[in-house]
Amino acid sequence: MITAQCGCGKVQYKIHQQPLFRNYCHCSICQSVNHAAHADICVFRAREVETPDKTLIEYKAHAFPPILQRGKCIECGDIVVEFLKLGVLPEMAVIPSKILSGDVPLPDPAFHMFYDNCVAEIDDSLPKGKGYLASQWLFAKKLISVLFKK
Repeated sequence: MITAQCGCGKVQYKIHQQPLFRNYCHCSICQSVNHAAHADICVFRAREVETPDKTLIEYKAHAFPPILQRGKCIECGDIVVEFLKLGVLPEMAVIPSKILSGDVPLPDPAFHMFYDNCVAEIDDSLPKGKGYLASQWLFAKKLISVLFKK
């Protein structure tokens, strides 16, 4: 069982599966809403996330098309969950790794997205998607590989 909680503790919920994967996002929106140089995120099937009371979370789409709804705690403003809808694929939940706890170890990060926006170079051997198409390709390739693995 994995639990998630914002900084003030008002938003708390449970997740009933291990993350499908983990990655870093360096886009300017993630930098802004996470108050960090990049977001360290885990991706789950949305159906496995027990969403908390919706009155505790304010959802906002920051870019068009609005396929990603970012949810912040109405009290402390921390990002607590993002829901991603990609056509015929199952709905995904994207959750900041820093708010997760529980007895399930998180996977190692698989790649960097929007690395062209990075504010500090990261010296690792992970693939680094630069720009929209390269970043979306890394995300889609990883998502499809975990959703349809045998």
